[in-house]
Formats: sequence, structure tokens, C-alpha cells
Amino acid sequence: MTTAREIMTPNAECVNVDESVQDAAEKMSRLDVGSLPICGTDNRLKGMLTDRDIVVKVVAHGRDAKACLAGEFAQGEAVTIGADDDASEILRTMAAHKVRRLPVIDGHDLVGMVALADVARALPDARVGDLMDALTSD
Repeated sequence: MTTAREIMTPNAECVNVDESVQDAAEKMSRLDVGSLPICGTDNRLKGMLTDRDIVVKVVAHGRDAKACLAGEFAQGEAVTIGADDDASEILRTMAAHKVRRLPVIDGHDLVGMVALADVARALPDARVGDLMDALTSD
């Protein structure tokens, strides 16, 4: 069966906990992505920062994106997938947590990202359709 390692986008870039949200937004723009993993100084995953977080939690509240640190948004443990986990586990995890992007971890190291688009390219339409139903239902 297909594994996360086989369908992930490798070499995911992080935003460090001590970088500003402004820096994170610029990195998102440069990479053309809607979220970034937040990594600590130990290079371990601390959470995820999304473009929606920036808009809803920073811009909408009139906060200065240059003064807010990405680490403020690293709340709790990020939902991840193991590099050698199979497609069924990817689907279960995305559906259960209603997430469209999963950091891929090998041990404690971030090795890539699996996005909904990666899943759609790699798996049969019916399985992707079931995932879309799960992600869009209340």
C-alpha cells in the first residue's frame, strides 16, 4: 500500500518559534503554501501556523504581525503522520482531525508534508471523495 513517504512533498520548510508572523506570511507567499509547520530551536515540530490563523488571530484583532511570534500559535501537539504510515492511516487521520495538511514525521524529524492535493493525486477517486465528505461535514 502507498505510504506517506511516497506521496508527501519532501523538504517541508518550517517557521521557527521565534520568527515573526510577518516572516511566516512572507515565507508562505514565497512558497505558495497556506500553512507552515512551526519548529522549535531543537528542530522539533511544535505546531502549525495557517494563513487563516494569521488573518483571524492577528490581522482581525489589529495586532502587529511583526511583533507576534509564530510560537504563540503552537498550541498543543500538532496532528502528524508517520513517514511509513499507509494511505488508510493518512485518510483516517485527516478525516478524524478535519485537517487538509499533515506534517510527515520520521522519528522526531519533519521530513515532508502530505496535503489533500497529494492524496487526491495518489489515491482512487472514491477514497478521496469519502475524505472530502468527512472534511466538509459538521
